[in-house]
This record gives sequence, C-alpha cells and structure tokens, in this order.
Amino acid sequence: MLRLISRSLLLLAICAGLSACAGVKPWERDLLAKPQMELDPHPLQSAFDDHIYFSKEASSGGRGFGGGGCGCN
Repeated sequence: MLRLISRSLLLLAICAGLSACAGVKPWERDLLAKPQMELDPHPLQSAFDDHIYFSKEASSGGRGFGGGGCGCN
C-alpha cells in the first residue's frame, strides 16, 4: 500500500512538473529581456558590494548575513 502511494505521489509530481513547462511566445520575450528580470539586475553594484565586504571581512561570497569589521585591509 505504501509503495502504491509513493509511486502515485511521484507520478503526480512528475506530471505537475511537466505541465509547468510553457513556451515563451515571441511577443512575450520583451518582458523577459528586461534588466530587472535577471538574477542579478545590478551586476556593477553587486561587484562593488562584494569588494567592500571582502575588504571588511577578508572573505569572499556569503553576502546573506549582516556583520561588520574594522575595514582595514
């Protein structure tokens, strides 16, 4: 019984995942090509923030939390 339920849930998840795939029509591509739709809409600002964070913390990456440092490099 448990096997049947787990297989049914797996099949349902696969069907739900495949039904979410939709093609983008040519007239809808202008909305997706906007800079705000990128994963990082402000790459220069992010690079600047990374440099400041690296200078303060002597580390790279992991901008997901707050913190401080002396700022000396």
